[in-house]
Amino acid sequence: MRKYFSSYWIRSAFYTFLQRFSLTLFGFLSLALLTRKLSIAQMGDWALFLAITGIFELTKSALLKNAHVRFVSGTSEVEEQVQVASSSLLINASFTAVFIILILLFSNWLGGWFHTGVQLAVMLKWFIPGLVFLVFFAHLEAVQQSNMDFKGGFAGYFVRQVLFFGVILGYKVSRTPLSLAQLSMYQSASIGLGTLVLYAYTRKYLRYSFQPRRIWVQRIFGYGGYIFGGGILANISNSLDQLMTAKFISPGSIAYYNVASRINLLVDIPSYAASEILFPKSSRASVEEGKEKVRYLFERMVAVLMAFTIPVALVIIAFPRLITVIIAGPAYGPAGLILQLYMITGIFRPAQNQAANLLNSIGRQRLVFFANLTYLLLYLGINYLCLSRIGFYGAAVGMLITSFLGFTGWYFIMRKEIGLQTGNIPVYMLDTYRKVYAGAMGILRKAKAA
Repeated sequence: MRKYFSSYWIRSAFYTFLQRFSLTLFGFLSLALLTRKLSIAQMGDWALFLAITGIFELTKSALLKNAHVRFVSGTSEVEEQVQVASSSLLINASFTAVFIILILLFSNWLGGWFHTGVQLAVMLKWFIPGLVFLVFFAHLEAVQQSNMDFKGGFAGYFVRQVLFFGVILGYKVSRTPLSLAQLSMYQSASIGLGTLVLYAYTRKYLRYSFQPRRIWVQRIFGYGGYIFGGGILANISNSLDQLMTAKFISPGSIAYYNVASRINLLVDIPSYAASEILFPKSSRASVEEGKEKVRYLFERMVAVLMAFTIPVALVIIAFPRLITVIIAGPAYGPAGLILQLYMITGIFRPAQNQAANLLNSIGRQRLVFFANLTYLLLYLGINYLCLSRIGFYGAAVGMLITSFLGFTGWYFIMRKEIGLQTGNIPVYMLDTYRKVYAGAMGILRKAKAA
C-alpha cells in the first residue's frame, strides 16, 4: 500500500475522489432529509441561497486557488512562496469583506427581486460568520494543494459535511421544527469546525509570516483576473437555470431544479476531482515538456473520466423519475425529466470541464474568459426563449441546447490550442476498462488464493 501511495497520481486521486464522493454522498443524504423536512417553497428559498453563496465562493476560488497553486509550485524560494500566500490571503479577505458589505446593503432588495420575501436576506446575514471562516478554509486548502497534498482538504470537507448532516438528522429524528435561518447558522458552524480540522493538517506547511507584496497582488490579478471573470461567468452559467426559473416562474419551482442538479453532481464527481489533480501537473508540463505532453494529459484524463461517467449517466437517463423519487420523495417526481435532460449533457461535460481547466493551467485564461462569456450570453438568450415558450421545463431544454453548442465550440478550441485528436479518447477508454478489469481479476485471484 505504501508503494502505491508514493505515486502523486494515485495518492492525490485517492484523497480528491474520496473528498468529492463524500461531498456528494452527504449532500444526497442531507437533501433526502431536507426534502422531507421542508416545504417545496422553503426548499426553493434554500436552493436560491446555495446558488448565490456558491457563485461567490467558487468564483473567488477560481481567482485565488489556481494562481496560488501555480505561483507557489513554480518557485523554490521560501520568501517568494510566503509573499504569494500572503498576497493571496489579502485578496481573499478583501473580496469577502466586499461581499459581506453587499449582503448588508442589498440582501433585502435581492429577496424582493426573487420574490422570496425576507427569507433570503435573513439566511445571507446569518451566513456572514461562515463567509469569514471560508476565508481561512480556502487559504488553507490552497496551501495544501500548492504542496501537492490533498489529505487535509478531504478531512476538512468531510467534517463540514458530516456535522451539517448530523444536525439535520437530529432535527428529523426529534421532529423539531427547523427554520432556514437555523440551517444557515449551522452551515456557518460546520465550516468553522472544518477549518480547524484543515488547519491541523496544513500547519506543517505554514510559515506564520504575513508579507503581502504589491507585485504579487498584481501578478495574481494579472494571471487570475481572466480566470476570475471566467469563473464568474461559468458559475453563473451553472446556476442560471435555477436563477431564471426563480425569477420568471416562481422561487418554489427551483426546488425541483435543485434536486435534479444535486443528483447530476454524481456524474461530475470524477471531473471536478480530476481538475484539481491535473492543474499543477499540466502547469509544469506546459513549461517543461511542451504541447505534446499537455495534449496527452488532457486526452488521457478525459478518457478515464468518460469511462466512468458514461455508464452512470446511462443508468440515470433510463430511470430518472425512479431515482428522483427515491432520493427526494414522491413530491419531486416532476424533477425526473429535468434530471434526464441534465444527464444527456453530463456524458460530454467532463471534456468541457477539463478543457477550461487545462487552458487556464497553461496560461490561456483570456481565451477561457471570452469562451465563457459567449456561452453565457448564448445561454441567457436560449433560456429566456425556452422559458417563455415552454414554461416550467424551459430552463432544462435551454440548458440541453446550449450545452451541445458549447461542447462543439470547446472541441474546435482544443483542436486549435493543443492539437486534440478525439480518436485517441476511445482508445484510452478501452485501455482504462482493460486496466480496471485486470486489476479486479488480480484482486479476486489473491482473495481466492488467501
